Amino acid sequence: MRTTLTLDDDIAARLQDEVRRTGQPFKAVVNELLRAGLARRAAMKNVEPFKVEPHSMGKLAPGLSLDSISTLLEEVEGPWHR
Repeated sequence: MRTTLTLDDDIAARLQDEVRRTGQPFKAVVNELLRAGLARRAAMKNVEPFKVEPHSMGKLAPGLSLDSISTLLEEVEGPWHR
């Protein structure tokens, strides 16, 4: 299929670098990289999204709060917690 495609300057430069590096024609480089990109995208659709399952860590000791993590760390670990 013939089509006109407008490439961003940085992409065109990278494609030309690849043409020089491989010695392949521009058309072959573009087709190869598009196939690889489309295959990667298709493979990513099959990846199950990462899910976090929360677990209770028990109750906080009296007087401690999760509202300020830096304050909590200083109270629990002392002023040298960094």
